[in-house]
Amino acid sequence: MSAVLVTSRSYAEYEAMFDLSELPGSVLDCCAGGASFTAEAAERGVDAVAVDPAYDLPPAELVDTVRRSLPATAGIVDEHAASFVWTWYGDPGRKDELRIQAADRFLQDVAVAPERYVAGSLPELPFEDERFDLVLCSHLLFTWADKYDQDWHLAALRELIRVSRSEVRIFPLVHQGAGQPVAYLPDLLEALPEVSSEFRKVPYEFQVGADQMLVLTR
Repeated sequence: MSAVLVTSRSYAEYEAMFDLSELPGSVLDCCAGGASFTAEAAERGVDAVAVDPAYDLPPAELVDTVRRSLPATAGIVDEHAASFVWTWYGDPGRKDELRIQAADRFLQDVAVAPERYVAGSLPELPFEDERFDLVLCSHLLFTWADKYDQDWHLAALRELIRVSRSEVRIFPLVHQGAGQPVAYLPDLLEALPEVSSEFRKVPYEFQVGADQMLVLTR
């Protein structure tokens, strides 16, 4: 577990990645890492919960992992520089500033409200059916399609749908790094006839061409 990277994305990034204008009564962030979204959503009166396997770490180790991940996650961008654009952030410095602020806010909140941060991972989440109005999943499904196969993705999608009362939003829809499309995405959607699916453009692009989210509606 100690070698894992725990990315700290900001509330502003979530708003843009998932095209959020207002939030429903309850929201799950899966897998949330060190994002500040749950803390800031809770401040707005939302029943917000984050789930991530990293929350099994002892508190001191979680702090260390979040802090260590801040510079480490930049390596993917550096390795595939031509596959990223800075239109939304403006420049690397602004991105770093947002991530540092998000990490600080996350670490403050997990210390005072640990009940909002639940240890767990796809494709089996520790929540009852239809627990959340909205389920968000960023930079896990499709991003790591070279690590998790089609069967895993189908099980993960079914689990996100199971714990959602209304809607699931997933971003982005390409592999990490170079940003190739995921060839089996259409097959996955065909295997989910119980939900409607929509590809929706969002006001965020960091990886070239990764400006759409998948919306699944029960």
